[in-house]
Amino acid sequence: MAVPQATQDFVPVKEVRNGIVILKDDGYRSIMMCSSLNFSLKSQDEQQAIIGGFQSFLNTLDFTVEIVVHSRKMDIRPYLALLSERLEKQQSELMRIQVREYMQFVRGFTDSTDIMSKMFYIVVPYTPSGTSKVVQSFSLPGMKKGTGGGERDSFQEDRVQLEQRMSLVAAGLASAGIRAVPLNTEETIELMYRSFNIGQMESPIRFGEGGAPSR
Repeated sequence: MAVPQATQDFVPVKEVRNGIVILKDDGYRSIMMCSSLNFSLKSQDEQQAIIGGFQSFLNTLDFTVEIVVHSRKMDIRPYLALLSERLEKQQSELMRIQVREYMQFVRGFTDSTDIMSKMFYIVVPYTPSGTSKVVQSFSLPGMKKGTGGGERDSFQEDRVQLEQRMSLVAAGLASAGIRAVPLNTEETIELMYRSFNIGQMESPIRFGEGGAPSR
């Protein structure tokens, strides 16, 4: 009888160090959280400027990047709890009635409609020389197992190279009006955990509320 493989065998991540994901093939990935734009509310000239800036950003890259859109059902329980606290503090009976009716409206609306929040990320790769040349996608919900590579002890040197790429990406996105900041170790681990545990997607995230970087 075949022995079932452990879940870790299907995850190509070896460790997360200083906010950088180290894969089992000794490749590196940095995840940067991006702000969002309400493109439809921009004027035609602003839209053209955003498109031009993003096109210029793509043309300046000499390496591949991956854009990840992470959707999750928004948890309104903390918001309702906040309204309940304010309801108890209200002295005016009219205001108490209005807050109570508003809470009922929010509950009814969210029960009938899924309110989704979207988070935007860009994954910046770096493959040190001497490691496996297999290019591996870092799609968060379903990563594939990578090929093995030898142990390396030049993390700091490789980190400098990756950070240079991250700076280039951040500057390029800024030209399109998008702010990008790298996730730290805790944020990266939390994001990967939520990506592999879909049942936890409704839990409130502790960073970047509303699709904007928290730093």
